Amino acid sequence: MNKRTRFVILLAVLAICFVFLWPSISWYGRTPKEVQQLALGSTENIKNYAESKAAEDVRTIKELAKKDSSAVLDGEFAWLNKAAEKQYKTYGEKAPATMTVADVVKAYDSEYEFMDVIQSKYRDEILKAKRYYDNSVKLGLDLSGGMNVIVKADLDAALESQGDTVSSENAAEFKKEAMANAIENLTSRIDKFGLTSPVIRQQGEDRIYIEIPGAAQADAINTLIMGKGILNFRLSDMDATAAFQTYYLQHPASTFNAAGELMDPSIIPDDCEVFGVYRKDSYGLDERYDWLVVKKEIALDGKHVQSAEVRADQYTGQPQVAFNLDAEGTTIFGTFTSAHVGDYLAIVSDNKVKSNACIQDAINTGSVSLTGAFSQEEALNIKKVLQTAWLNVPLTVESQQVIGASLGDEAIHQGIMAIILGLSLILVFMFIFYKRSGFNAVVAQVLNLFMMFSILSAFNLTLTLSSIAGMILTIGMAVDANVLVFERIKEELRAGKSRPAAISMGFDNAFWAIMDSNITTFIAAIFLSWLGTGAIQGFAVSLAIGVVSSVFTALFVSRLMFDFETDVMHSKKVSIAWGIK
Repeated sequence: MNKRTRFVILLAVLAICFVFLWPSISWYGRTPKEVQQLALGSTENIKNYAESKAAEDVRTIKELAKKDSSAVLDGEFAWLNKAAEKQYKTYGEKAPATMTVADVVKAYDSEYEFMDVIQSKYRDEILKAKRYYDNSVKLGLDLSGGMNVIVKADLDAALESQGDTVSSENAAEFKKEAMANAIENLTSRIDKFGLTSPVIRQQGEDRIYIEIPGAAQADAINTLIMGKGILNFRLSDMDATAAFQTYYLQHPASTFNAAGELMDPSIIPDDCEVFGVYRKDSYGLDERYDWLVVKKEIALDGKHVQSAEVRADQYTGQPQVAFNLDAEGTTIFGTFTSAHVGDYLAIVSDNKVKSNACIQDAINTGSVSLTGAFSQEEALNIKKVLQTAWLNVPLTVESQQVIGASLGDEAIHQGIMAIILGLSLILVFMFIFYKRSGFNAVVAQVLNLFMMFSILSAFNLTLTLSSIAGMILTIGMAVDANVLVFERIKEELRAGKSRPAAISMGFDNAFWAIMDSNITTFIAAIFLSWLGTGAIQGFAVSLAIGVVSSVFTALFVSRLMFDFETDVMHSKKVSIAWGIK
């Protein structure tokens, strides 16, 4: 391989590494703290924030237009001038030479459309930061602070609570379903709370591992874990819903305040309240797509639901959700449905509407079927909502560890100082012992660290204290490879070889010695990462990545730098030792 090809390969590798590392640079170096906090929240919280900010901006701009319609938007609203110009062009109209606040408002057909444009700006900014975070190097709990919790699910108690409704043959399947439902409930609660990127996974047969980075409050977390979802059935007011939706389209910015409360309660009947209608998005998170006005009075409490299943409609083959009620619930529901045939009934879970179906007949048997244009996935989601009422799995916190953010900051500082100190000492030693050739080793070390962080970012790996320890060990190992090469070059120079010949034979003769030592280390690191857990696994992964990158920089980059001095700078001598001229 000629030198030009090797140089092109090096540039390509560095460019790819920079692309991989850019999300981490953008997240940790270019994203403001307040935007980071928003991006780390749930998708629902991001949406609510963007809507409330857009509504607030629309109200501000409308007030400004009332006071002085000839005023010009500037500062934080200056971008709306260009957005309005584009809007005029889409209508085939010429934009005013001087864009006033009245012209900006006039560019949009409705307040809802104007608010949507502003909302999209907030949304795009936060989601862009969220994408940076998703593709960046993550900090473990020992660096970022936070807490981890292990929760035990009492599956035997959940099985006993079902009495004779679950046979012994189906006990294993019931426990599996109960565990999945418990994880689903915890995920929904913690995501609704807006906590930072939680990790929730099953551990063993009956335990749930929860890891929450950031400054989380232990009491609040315990309340979420031990709490139980609230499920009930309420009568929908479809006339009030239609009137509310019309009002909302006309006044989106002045319907709700920042707390999500109606600014004018008179727009819905006194005996009603308005909730969002939710469905699962592509990420499995609740996504609001509509509003529904329901009665405050609860028609049926969710505690009366005993079981739920998804099955196919015997006539249409479409998925339907069937659930059974206990004796008291059957009586209540029979009386209610008899009086409201033709009306709509909403399933409300934690103040979110998950389904709204028409009551087609009086239901006196206690066996209820929800039919509609459900997909299989939508039907399964409704089933999960119903399960929160009857599939009650007692949860207990088995262990809980809180790590303060100050400890994380101190650990990061110590890790960075260790890396800087290590590089500095290597720099001094290599310059003293190997003179100018030591500079090649130092450059190789810097590129080695750059490549390691790039690989961590590319695979969205987590950086912990043990990972930093692996990096520091890699620095020492990478220098060892350079030392082997330099010593072989010195031997060739002492034998009277020229600079090009000494460098070529030095690298060639040291190649297999370097490869043997690094291959054995890599094999050990792979087994440690495979068999180890926690800190051991983090150390092993970091070490494995460092072995690969250090071999590349020691044998490829360092060799290219020697060749550059020979061919471009026309060096005749090798500055590699005090006793060699």
